[in-house]
Amino acid sequence: MFGDKKKKIKDTERSLISETVSIEGTINSSGAIDIAGLIKGPVISKEIIIRETGSVTGTIEGDRVEIHGHMDGKISGDDVIIGSTGTVKGDIEFGNNLKTENGADIDGYIKKTIGSKSKLTPDFLFKKSKEEKTPKDNGGSENILNKDKEIPA
Repeated sequence: MFGDKKKKIKDTERSLISETVSIEGTINSSGAIDIAGLIKGPVISKEIIIRETGSVTGTIEGDRVEIHGHMDGKISGDDVIIGSTGTVKGDIEFGNNLKTENGADIDGYIKKTIGSKSKLTPDFLFKKSKEEKTPKDNGGSENILNKDKEIPA
């Protein structure tokens, strides 16, 4: 009714967050994301491209990261490119290559990570964490492992 069930989404497909879109929250993708709009929150994807009109406030984690717009937060990636129109206010961690073009503006620390392996696995989307926080009676919180073992906060 709404589409062909035989046609499945591939990891190689791209998602676009256009100039007219503003998102607040976590974004996860197993494919590629082009960001031309505004995002407040972490972005996790195989490939992330922030276009000239795009802006991200939060962390970025991906295998390949390109910044041509504005980034305010930490970048973690195997291959990181800061374009001539790119502005980064935050630290950059890269595993393989870092390329900065003439005109790139970076305000933060740059560190090459040794033995970097991608944290992205095929089942990373919507994966529950090993710990869940639950409120205590006194208003604080405590960590509880999924295996019913308590760890004090």
